[in-house]
Amino acid sequence: MKIIPYGRQYIDEDDINAVIDVLRSVWLTCGPKVKEFEDALCKYTGAKYAVAVSSGTAALHIAVAALELGDDWEGITTPNTFLASANSIIYNNGRPVFADIEEDTHNISVSEIEKRISSKTRLIIPVDFAGHPCEMDAIYNLAKKRNIYVIRDACHSIGSLFKGEKTGSCMYSDMTIFSFHPVKHITTGEGGAILTNNAEIYEKLLMLRNHGMTKDEELLTSNPGPWYYEMHMLGFNYRITDLQCALGISQLKKLDRFIKRRREIVDIYNRELGQIKYITIPIEKDYAKSSYHLYPVEIDFEKIGITREEFMLALKDKGILTQVHYIPIHLQPYYRKRFSYKPGDYPVAENYYERALSLPLYPAMTDEDVAIVIKALRELL
Repeated sequence: MKIIPYGRQYIDEDDINAVIDVLRSVWLTCGPKVKEFEDALCKYTGAKYAVAVSSGTAALHIAVAALELGDDWEGITTPNTFLASANSIIYNNGRPVFADIEEDTHNISVSEIEKRISSKTRLIIPVDFAGHPCEMDAIYNLAKKRNIYVIRDACHSIGSLFKGEKTGSCMYSDMTIFSFHPVKHITTGEGGAILTNNAEIYEKLLMLRNHGMTKDEELLTSNPGPWYYEMHMLGFNYRITDLQCALGISQLKKLDRFIKRRREIVDIYNRELGQIKYITIPIEKDYAKSSYHLYPVEIDFEKIGITREEFMLALKDKGILTQVHYIPIHLQPYYRKRFSYKPGDYPVAENYYERALSLPLYPAMTDEDVAIVIKALRELL
């Protein structure tokens, strides 16, 4: 039986050969491919600076760290995201505060952000859920009026557009984060990147990914010789390898093609599923062009008389693997115990979670694969 996963990487011979070339070279890590990949990301997005790191989580961690916010501060983010978005606030001695989501896009609500801003708010982390951009201009304007930083978690949305502006340009954020995990649009195996237009932040990020060290002569307090380096910050080993960056460079060249295929699949899904009772398909607002990392639908499992678990297992029996994005972060045991969050705190996110199911979506899917998924859904609905 053919297995259709909810997401997977697309690797071709160009990608394989790019990695082989590095294996045959002098540099496996800390070499020229890292900067080449960063420059390619800047060229694609329009950002001035990029810092590639070992994962999207590492990118979030040091992006917040670069702001040096100290202790006893708050950061606002969405409960409808992966753990790392909120965890990055805790890693840096902040308290995560959640703002509920929009009912249609499932992105963080601007009006709910405004309700949650306090005298301790120093940061907002909006997340482009499933590839659909948040209302970044409104979020950024709200933040700047109050001297609040914005880190855009775009781990789902590389290649998307907001009002014609490419994600990663940092027009509406102080920094933007990408992830290159295998289920994302492009992959480096594991990997991530931070983009910014701020030179001071860029220099901090370079140090933070490499133990807080620098050999930059302009930053050194002394310079006794070519071996010399100094640690200026408490950093981490979040370096990415040349092997990974060679793969990333090759993958980035195919990104627009990948997105085109994702949108073709979404068009088929929308056309065939849009009129089926008890299922709600994703929306795309006029201001956005989604790159569709995910295809999350809402299903009224209660009305069709089947639990979500039973529904997923029935699809699995047909070779179709689905996923749920996401369990609201505030309902996780750690967050409930440490921050006293409880069910009912964010009703829109919680209601969405109860109905959410992500269907298979990746560039290598054939029209036949899509038809198999649609047929199976119709049989269950």
